[in-house]
Amino acid sequence: MLTVFPWKSCLLAFMLLLNACSSPGQQVELPPAVQDSTFGPLTPRRDVSEAPRRGRVLDRNDSVLVATRPVYLLALPLRPPLDSLKLNRLLGWRDSTLWRRIEAALPYEGARPRGGVKLLLTNAEAKKIQAHQPEWPMLKLEQRTRRTYTTSTGAPVLGYSYSQAQPFLNSAQRYRRGRFYRLRNGGVETYYNSLLNGHRGYLHPLLDTLGQAHGTWAADTAFQPGQDLHLSVDARLQAYAESLLAGRKGYLVALDPRTGEVLCAVSAPTFAPSVLTAPDRAGTRRKLLENEDMPLLNRSATLANPPGSVFKLVNAAVALQLGATRPGTSYRCDQSLISCVHHHPRARNLTMALQYSCNPYFYQVMRKLIERVPDSLVTDTTAARHANLAAWQRYAKSFGLDTLLGVDLPREQAGFLPTPAFYDKARRTRHWKYRSIYSLSVGQGEINLTGLQMANMMAIIANRGWYYTPHFVRSVGTGGPLPRFLEKHHTLIDSVNLEALVPGMLAVMQRGGTAATSSLADVGIAVAGKTGTVQNDEGDDHATFVGFAPANNPTIAIAVYLENAGFGATAAAPCAALVIEKYLRGSIAPKRKRWEQRMKYRGYQYEREHR
Repeated sequence: MLTVFPWKSCLLAFMLLLNACSSPGQQVELPPAVQDSTFGPLTPRRDVSEAPRRGRVLDRNDSVLVATRPVYLLALPLRPPLDSLKLNRLLGWRDSTLWRRIEAALPYEGARPRGGVKLLLTNAEAKKIQAHQPEWPMLKLEQRTRRTYTTSTGAPVLGYSYSQAQPFLNSAQRYRRGRFYRLRNGGVETYYNSLLNGHRGYLHPLLDTLGQAHGTWAADTAFQPGQDLHLSVDARLQAYAESLLAGRKGYLVALDPRTGEVLCAVSAPTFAPSVLTAPDRAGTRRKLLENEDMPLLNRSATLANPPGSVFKLVNAAVALQLGATRPGTSYRCDQSLISCVHHHPRARNLTMALQYSCNPYFYQVMRKLIERVPDSLVTDTTAARHANLAAWQRYAKSFGLDTLLGVDLPREQAGFLPTPAFYDKARRTRHWKYRSIYSLSVGQGEINLTGLQMANMMAIIANRGWYYTPHFVRSVGTGGPLPRFLEKHHTLIDSVNLEALVPGMLAVMQRGGTAATSSLADVGIAVAGKTGTVQNDEGDDHATFVGFAPANNPTIAIAVYLENAGFGATAAAPCAALVIEKYLRGSIAPKRKRWEQRMKYRGYQYEREHR
C-alpha cells in the first residue's frame, strides 16, 4: 500500500491547487520526488496530449464555410527589381493585380513592412511558383496553417478568431471607432471559441523508479476535440440577400419561426469575412475602419432603431389584450391628430387600419389605452396614465423587446421601451399627457428595436404567441443546439388577439394594401406583412418591412430595415418578397427579375465607387 506522510499530502494538495488555477498553456512546476517507504522515490510527471484541431463551421446544408487548413504565403523581396508583368502572367493574374494586392497589403500608402509584403496564394498558384522557383530566386514560398474562409458572405455571423485577428484589433485600437468595433464583431467564431478549440488532455501520474504509476498528484483532464458548428444559416440564401442589399445601408434577418433558427442575417454594407484575419489585407482593413458607412458594424444584432409603423402590430395586440380596443372598432382618419401619408377610405375595423397603415387610427387606439381611467383611479388621471403605460411596456416587453434575447452572437443589444419613470425624468414632471408621448403609437420616439427582435416579433405572431430564442448554430458537433435554444417562450398576449392581426397583414399584400405590388399571390404564396416608414430628421426616411409566409403554415419570418431608402412599401417590401420567394421556391418568377436587376445594379455601382 502506498504510504504518504502528512507533509507529502500538503505538498501534493498545493501542487493540485496550482494546476487547477493555471491555464492549459501555462507552465506549472512539478513537485519534487516524494520518498515512499515501500517503493522509494515517486516522481510526479505531467503528460500532455497534442493540441486538438479547431472545429469547422458549416452551413445548414453542410457546406464548409470556415476551416483550419494549410495555406501558402508568397514573400516578395524588400527591394525590387521584380518583373511584375511576368509574375502576373505566371500566376494567371491580370497585369495590374500584383500592385493592387500589394496596395491592399500595406497598412498605409508608402509603408514598408519589416518582413516585406506577403501575399496569400491558392494551392494552384503556389504550385506554379514551386515549378518555376529557379527562375525566381528572390521569391520565398512559406506554408502555414491558418483559419480559412471558403465563402465571401456572412462576415458578421462568422466573425473571427481573436488569435488570428490581432493585426485588425491592433489597428482598431488606434482608430476612433476601434473600441466600438472590437467589442461587437466576433461572430460565432468568438462566441463558440472554447467549443471550437476543444482542450488538451492532461495526466498527472506519480511514478516509481521502475516507471510504474502509483496514483496521481493532480486531477486528470480528458482530451476534448474541437467541435464542428453546424449553422442554421443557408449560405446560398445569405449570398442572395447580400446581393440585394449591396449599395445600401441596413439589415435583413430571416428565421424559421418553428425553431428560431436564423436562415440569413445581412448587415449592409458588408465585406468578405477573410479580410479581418488575412495577413495581406492590412490596407483593406484600414479602409473598412475609416469608411463612414461603418461596414464593420453588425447592424442586425448591435444596432437598435425606431421600428416605425411595423410596431403598430404590437400596439394593436396589447390594446386588444387590455380591452382598450376590439377588432371591429372604427376610427376616422383624423389628420388633425397626426398626419397620414396614405389616402384611403375610413378604417372601419382593425383589418382595414392595418391594410392602409392609418396613423390616426392607431393614434386613437394608443390614446384609448393610455388614457383609460379605472374606477379605483377616477380622480387621479396621472396615476392612471402611469399604470397604463407600465402595463403597455410589460406586455410589449413579453415580445422579447427591451431585453437581451440571448442569441449566440457577442454583444447583442437590448433595444428600449420607455417606462413611466423614463418620462417623469425626461419631461421633468409626473403630469405629462398622452400628447407628449403619442409617437409611440406609430413606432417612433423613444422605441428602439434590433433586427433580430423585429424578426422574432414576426415569429411570435406567426406562432400565435410563442417563440424559440433566435440562434445561428443548429448543432454543436452532433449534440444539437445549446439547451437554452430548445426552451419555448410565451408572450402575455392571448393567441386569439394575435390571430386578429393576421387578416390585416394579409390585406397589406393585397389590392389596396400598402405593399400590394410586392404580393407573391401569382406563385401561390400568401404573405402576411406590414410596411413601415421611419421619419428621419437628418435625411431621407428609413424603410422597413416585416412579415411571414406562408400565412397559414409559416416557415419563414423576415424583417428588413433600409436606411434613407424612403417608403417601406417601395424599398423594403420588394426586397423581403424576393428573399421569401427564393427560400420557398428556390427561384424567382420572371415578372420579378427586374427587381433583382435594379437592386444588383445599385450594388454594382456602390462597389465601383468604393473600390
